[in-house]
This record gives sequence, structure tokens and C-alpha cells, in this order.
Amino acid sequence: MEPEVIRSIAVFHSQQGIIYPNSPMKGRVSFTKASQGDYSIGITDVKRTDEGSYTCYYLGYTIGSLENSTLLLTLVKPINTAALVSVTAGTMPVVVASCTSANGKPAAQISWATRLNGNTTIKTEPGTKSTETVTYEYWLIPTAADDGKHISCVIKHPSLDKAEVIKMRLSIEHAPEVTIVGYDDNWYVGRSYSRLTCLAKANPPPTSVTWKVLSGPMPETVRIKGNVLAVLPLDEAMNVTFVCEVANRLGVGRQQLTPVGEKTHPERDASPLQGTPSRAQTPDPPHSRHQPNPPRSPHPHGANI
Repeated sequence: MEPEVIRSIAVFHSQQGIIYPNSPMKGRVSFTKASQGDYSIGITDVKRTDEGSYTCYYLGYTIGSLENSTLLLTLVKPINTAALVSVTAGTMPVVVASCTSANGKPAAQISWATRLNGNTTIKTEPGTKSTETVTYEYWLIPTAADDGKHISCVIKHPSLDKAEVIKMRLSIEHAPEVTIVGYDDNWYVGRSYSRLTCLAKANPPPTSVTWKVLSGPMPETVRIKGNVLAVLPLDEAMNVTFVCEVANRLGVGRQQLTPVGEKTHPERDASPLQGTPSRAQTPDPPHSRHQPNPPRSPHPHGANI
């Protein structure tokens, strides 16, 4: 261990005036108000090597000698970064996000702001020139429901005027989750236009959407365009179960719906119409329920899209 070095950096003498001895701080240290009896000093262009203990010695004819010391600590502003880790939905905890505050002095304080129910691990290691680097990792059992959820890294450090916040959204890869919407419990024979839409939540995005029927051929009045299945008009052959399949590189998701149409217009038959979707469906907006007949597609049968 190197011995402590004591140097004089600034001297005020009642007869000789102000003296700045040779030192690494010469030219950067000065008395601020010596002419007013205040012997405070100021240091410009502060360097990391300026950190240490500073002692003021006072010698007076009437009161003798006095001294007092203070500690100068130098702050080093850290470099803050955050990153997401794209993972696949599973049953084991994995790292989904990391936050690093590098080469700071003192070490930064890091926390996570999120509604997720995960855990944090902390790693601290030496940085450059007596600084410290801190890394926080966020661990989570990833599910499809967590995909796109918000998580923020919050960094606090004495060199910052306010906490630095880095916002992110999780990326959890999963097979498609499929929903069919548009069934309005109002399908009847002779209705001019009806439509079902196949919606999917998937990461990565879907690569294909396919409409099928559970058994038998696709009815001739069905028209398919992408994720939309239209029927014009409804006839007695429409008592089938429609199946929508959506695929991405992780798998295939599917949903099915069985619309059951009455043989008469509801205004002429008070019996309510029924449908048997495999889960609750979201009705189409009102403007989509009764529309003029669209042009007939050149493809009269359902096909893979």
C-alpha cells in the first residue's frame, strides 16, 4: 500500500498574500473569498485523482492553531442500457430483460417497474478506473399472456438530476391463439350477406390462415378472402361447422364455430336463432350486418389462404 502523500495546495498569509505551491492542482484551485475572511477554496476541472481528504490549517496569534478536514468524493456518471431477451413461452423461469449501469461511481441503484410477477438477480463487477458496473436481470415463467406487457428499468445515481427510465415491452414467442368473431345470432335462410372473421394473437406473426369445414365440402355460397369468410346468401346447406386454422413457425392454433340458421326470416318466426361457437364470440359492428351483395369471387369454394 502506497504511503499517504500530504501536499499544500493553497496558502493565505497575512503579509505574503496568496500562494499556490506546485501541485497537481495548481491552476485549478483558488481561494473563493479570501479578501472577506472566508478561506474556502474552489476546484475547477475536477479529476478522479482529486478525490481524498482535504484539511484546512488555521494559525492565529490569539487563538493558536485550528484544523478541520472534509472528504471530497468524485462522481462518475454511468452509461445505462437495457435490453429485451426474446424467449418462447414455457414452464421454467428464464431471463426476459436485463438492465446495466456501467462504469459509475458510486454504483447506481437499479429497480424494475412492472406488473409482472417475476424475480430479479443482481450482478456487480469492477468497472474502469475505480468505478462499478451493475447488471439487473428479470426472470419470469413466460406465457403467451405476457407477450407485449410493459416493463421499465429505473436507474438512480447521484450524478443524474432525476432517475433515468428505460421503457420496454416483453417479446414472448408463442403459437397462435385464435378467435372467430362476427356471429351475431341472426343467421337465417335467405339472409343476403353474413361474415365471420378469424383473429389471431401470435408471436412471431402468422404465416397462413386456413378456413375449413369440420366435415364435408365447403358450401358453394361461401367466399373466402384472407381471414374473412363471407356467405352470400345463406341457404339450408349452411348448417356446418366452420374451422379457422392459423399457423406460425411455432405451431397451429384453431377455433371452430357452428352457426345454426332458421328456415324463416326472424320477423316471421319468433323463435330465437342459436349458434354453437366453441367460445364466446364478439359480434360484428352493426354496419357489417346488412350490406349489398359484393361481387362474386372467382373461387366458389373455400381454400387455404
